Amino acid sequence: MPLDLPKPTEVAVPLFIVFLLLEIFYGWKTGRINFEGKDALTSMFMGLISGVAGLVGVFVLGGISLLVWDARLFDLGTDPWVFVVAFIVVDFAYYWIHRYGHRMRWMWAAHVVHHSSQHYNLTTALRQTWTGFLTPGFLFYLPLFFLGLHPAIVAFCYGINLVYQFWIHTEAINKCPRWFEYIFNTPSHHRVHHSNNPRYLDANYSGVFMAWDRMFGSFVPETDEEKCNYGLVTDLGTFNPLRVAFHEWVGIFKDIATAKTWRARVLFLIAPPGWTPDGSRMTSDMIRAAWIARTDAKGEASKRAAE
Repeated sequence: MPLDLPKPTEVAVPLFIVFLLLEIFYGWKTGRINFEGKDALTSMFMGLISGVAGLVGVFVLGGISLLVWDARLFDLGTDPWVFVVAFIVVDFAYYWIHRYGHRMRWMWAAHVVHHSSQHYNLTTALRQTWTGFLTPGFLFYLPLFFLGLHPAIVAFCYGINLVYQFWIHTEAINKCPRWFEYIFNTPSHHRVHHSNNPRYLDANYSGVFMAWDRMFGSFVPETDEEKCNYGLVTDLGTFNPLRVAFHEWVGIFKDIATAKTWRARVLFLIAPPGWTPDGSRMTSDMIRAAWIARTDAKGEASKRAAE
């Protein structure tokens, strides 16, 4: 069943450019959006090369997808309802890929690129990995092919998912209407996701529908009392695209090379970022736990002082 569907990300490029120019103008007029020239250029260059690297992924992972499709249990066809169902289940799969992208160092090695900017604007949306095809994330989509969704439909829905997420990378929009904030991913929710504040670490993984975060306990709202700080827990301090693209892979290889046991070597790959056998570095869970302990201690001290 050959399918000739448009590529949403390519169709949306002119809109990306228009919205980016509007955001730059808005930031210039209001001062509400922080742009840094070298950072923005790095993000755009990362996005450009990511598109080229993506062709390798299409070749390799596309072949695997078609092999699974050939062994499918069902063929759901191409009726409109199939596209609706596909969009929802692709977003569900994206949630888990994204969550493991933060919770498994192997996948974080690719995804960390997207979080490496200390600024939050529409150029950040373009800061994409070159090495995603080297991670096991695509495995989450294989059941969809096996159950009868054509790979071209899945790719089309995934493209729409990515296009949707472009506009949420901005500080120009504070909050959307309450009903919209409840159902959909928004700039407010995604600012939390990009923040390195302990309160906000590893939250709001959803692509389009916030239902997944609410269902699986990973939703954290943005609060007026704590402004989001962007970037990594330990920032790179460089705009060098090669370091941005490969620094975590280099770190993994170094850790595996110096590990003393096979268990440690495996865990350096599949445990959360920051894991070490001796606890000398901190995972996001450890950072959050330390923050909660400090917050509780301050609360108790304030309570005692008031008494």
